[in-house]
Amino acid sequence: MLNVQPVTLEQAPVRLVPLSLDHEAGLKAAAADGELWTLRVTSVPEPEQTRAYIENALAGQAAGHRLPFAVLDSASGRVLGSSSYHDIVPGIDRLEIGWTWYARSVQRSAVNTTAKLLLLTHAFETLGAQLVGWRTDNYNFASQRAIERLGAKKDGVLRHHALRRDGTVRDTVMYSLAAGEWPEVKAHLNWLLARPR
Repeated sequence: MLNVQPVTLEQAPVRLVPLSLDHEAGLKAAAADGELWTLRVTSVPEPEQTRAYIENALAGQAAGHRLPFAVLDSASGRVLGSSSYHDIVPGIDRLEIGWTWYARSVQRSAVNTTAKLLLLTHAFETLGAQLVGWRTDNYNFASQRAIERLGAKKDGVLRHHALRRDGTVRDTVMYSLAAGEWPEVKAHLNWLLARPR
């Protein structure tokens, strides 16, 4: 049975640490790198909503269904973005990875692949997860490509599923990766990271 507790995970170029209110200024700066809150298909907080965003994440942690991380540059300590385990279901050893976003300047770099490698390794090899899921907006094509690049399988689309920040209702694209698929995916992610850039 999953027992998800705060943990620090690290492999250059990133360090994932438990999210706290101490990360407020860093998250504001990361979101400002590309004005990410203007994207209608993401959950990036507007600058004045950053504290509430963190408090909401921590409330989810206290309730046992979310474990939020700040994603830091492992060399400088600069906040690059955030990611979370969420929708944690201990009874069936299932969780999802989401609420993920990064400063525009580090998108399409080794940051996301490394962070996901760390989160997946911890989920499958330490926590004993049997399935890890992802969900994204049907119009967030960049997120869909990134999830597929990790090796996750597309499960389907939940229609008329969630409210966007602009008041429209989105369809949600669901993905998953089963424990039996993890060794091959892990080898692929390590290969991606080892390739010359």
